[in-house]
Amino acid sequence: MDINKLERVSDNQWRIDPFGKMRVPGIIFASKDLILNMDDKVYEQVTNVAKLPGIVNASYAMPDAHWGYGFPIGGVAAFDPQQGGIISAGGVGFDISCGVRTLHTGLSVQQVMAKQKELADVLFQYIPAGLGSTGIFHLNKKEMDGMLNGGARWAVERGLGEPADLERIEEHGCMPGADPEQISDFAKKRQKNEMGTLGSGNHYLEVQKVVEIYDETIAGKFGVALDDIKISIHCGSRGLGHQIGTEFLKSMVVSAKDNGITLPDRELACAPIDSKIGKRYLGAMRGAINCALANREIVTHLTRQAVKQVFPENDLDLLYDVSHNTCKLEQHEVDGEIKDLYVHRKGATRAFGPGHPSLPAALRDAGQPVLIGGTMGTASYILAGTNDSMQLAYGSACHGAGRNMSRRKATKLWRGSDVMQQLADKGILIRSPSLRGIAEEAPDAYKDVNDVVKAADEAGLARMVAKLEPLICIKG
Repeated sequence: MDINKLERVSDNQWRIDPFGKMRVPGIIFASKDLILNMDDKVYEQVTNVAKLPGIVNASYAMPDAHWGYGFPIGGVAAFDPQQGGIISAGGVGFDISCGVRTLHTGLSVQQVMAKQKELADVLFQYIPAGLGSTGIFHLNKKEMDGMLNGGARWAVERGLGEPADLERIEEHGCMPGADPEQISDFAKKRQKNEMGTLGSGNHYLEVQKVVEIYDETIAGKFGVALDDIKISIHCGSRGLGHQIGTEFLKSMVVSAKDNGITLPDRELACAPIDSKIGKRYLGAMRGAINCALANREIVTHLTRQAVKQVFPENDLDLLYDVSHNTCKLEQHEVDGEIKDLYVHRKGATRAFGPGHPSLPAALRDAGQPVLIGGTMGTASYILAGTNDSMQLAYGSACHGAGRNMSRRKATKLWRGSDVMQQLADKGILIRSPSLRGIAEEAPDAYKDVNDVVKAADEAGLARMVAKLEPLICIKG
């Protein structure tokens, strides 16, 4: 990105002053090196989002930002329904409510390494992964609608999760306001056999060791200590979410003119929040959020079964579950006034600060756990939300490392078998149904997650708590 187009506010905050039809400034949180290596499309997309009706304060991009569909991945924007604010399917993304959850295991590094191969094989056997993967649960119409309305609560009620999990999931495991009737039969058909699956792309299940602690106090409240073994799960709403995004993007493009909206880019297809199509999308999207929450809960249930097979004495408790790719109605302070805003986070996660009433009582003093996934060969991080973040970007932070090249380019540079061997040489076991998928997700296809997380920490978006490195990765 051309750094001369930006005004440097601080070491890790950059401003784009409004020009043309921009209604608000653009703000990018990143170090100078991350900015220089960011593709120019991020600049274009940040400024285009700033042109949308009803946007409040600024169009934001997180340190992992890269080109996306309409909104940049790593984009955050809030819209005021009282000011003609919009909702955008492109501002949510295709894999609606894709997210990360991290589990405590009670295992030591020595225990896992003694049975590393066995554990990797059993997890791969239990957890369906890959393009078009299907699970052992097949939903009829009644169960489908129940899942879309109930989310993780629905899974727990069916014995596919633990009641205690619900306290550690955003919205307590169930997003209110879902309307399954707004979801097409084809979208439901795509999801019928996909519950309890990872899918493909950058989705994974990882067995990780804690290698560094940055904040002992918060780590203690989170239940995280040096050499702990954690399991992280990254997946979303699978085919259902993708189909909802595809269908509503087309509908929003067609309806934009009738709603008096001039789109700076067709990929920014949107609708007024209080319009008929806006309300329909909200109902469908909230159903997809519940689908993702139920999916991660079922994958957790299968993970618990797999770990029990290898380590019968160990239980897996949930640290937290965070979603990215959402639009949620939240209250935020704007010019000294509390307002109801629809906050889009695409490839960005909540990072609510200490004391926020939505947080579990046991974690409230520490702030929200922010789970940042890395790549299968590098590191992941646990951070904590800050009160500064509530003022900086509606309590938001980055969600991962962020790609620095396309999947197609990655497959030209690496072979999946070579990547697997290189990681095995480092003590990391990979299990995947697709060698091509491994090549697409080669560690060097991503930005340096250490740089991304450091920028988020220094910008005040979230506080670094712990660093985790993979021992086993089940890859989609």
